[in-house]
Amino acid sequence: MVEQDWVSERFAEHQSRLHAVAYRMLGSPSEAEDAVQETWLRVSRADTGQVENPAGWLTTVVARVCLNMLEARRARREDSAGALPPEPTAPRPGTHLAGQATPEDETLLADSVGVALMVVLDTLAPAERLAFVLHDVFAVSFAEIGAIIDRSPAAARQLASRARRRVQGTADACDAARSAKREIVEAFLAAARGGDFTALVELLDPEAVAIEIRGAEAVAAFFAGRAQAARLALVDGVPAAVWSHRGRPKAVITFAIHDEKITRIAIDTDPDRLHDLDIVYLSAGDKERR
Repeated sequence: MVEQDWVSERFAEHQSRLHAVAYRMLGSPSEAEDAVQETWLRVSRADTGQVENPAGWLTTVVARVCLNMLEARRARREDSAGALPPEPTAPRPGTHLAGQATPEDETLLADSVGVALMVVLDTLAPAERLAFVLHDVFAVSFAEIGAIIDRSPAAARQLASRARRRVQGTADACDAARSAKREIVEAFLAAARGGDFTALVELLDPEAVAIEIRGAEAVAAFFAGRAQAARLALVDGVPAAVWSHRGRPKAVITFAIHDEKITRIAIDTDPDRLHDLDIVYLSAGDKERR
């Protein structure tokens, strides 16, 4: 009973960290919960007589659980190759736009560095992902990582390094894309406020769509002279525009861009969705968080 109480106390003490490790490893809140639950089942039955570092021991157990889940996930994907394509991952509540999801909507979501990071992590081999997450995010030593994956510390270091290069390459590409998109959105807002019809048409794709309006000239005519109170912002990491009243966001304007032209503009005014968005207002020299 005393040993069981000790295990329960140590697990409760480190449960938040275990969940953080599992979420970073698996990229799914529900799977992270499953991994933490499985970790508890394992440690509650384990012999703890030789445990000197509870935090390290628990991290090792949850990492092995996650590794097994990642390997099973990869095996399922290999088994389903050639069959129907897997269902896309559901977006977080509040990040979707009004109406039916379109390829442009998916592009908006994929612009987020956080989403891109999860996408590239999902392409890594399970051992690469584990080595990168544990070392670079949670500062676990390569000796400990090697023991988890039955590799030498040097091999664990190589796995993390290979994963880091791929993640960094994706982050750099997303930063560049986000910077270019910010410039286009910023130019659109300036042209709209100034009523510059010609500049708006230049920024729009000839087949651009906004709400029920189609065509660059029609869309430009609608926005010319408007958006006076809209502010440039990052919405869930993506450049957009936000109109607020008394400090509360009332409308979010999102932009799909292809070949440096705006192809679609969506306006979301749903209070529940807006409440769940992460909004960072941008200006020429600083940032202010909502």
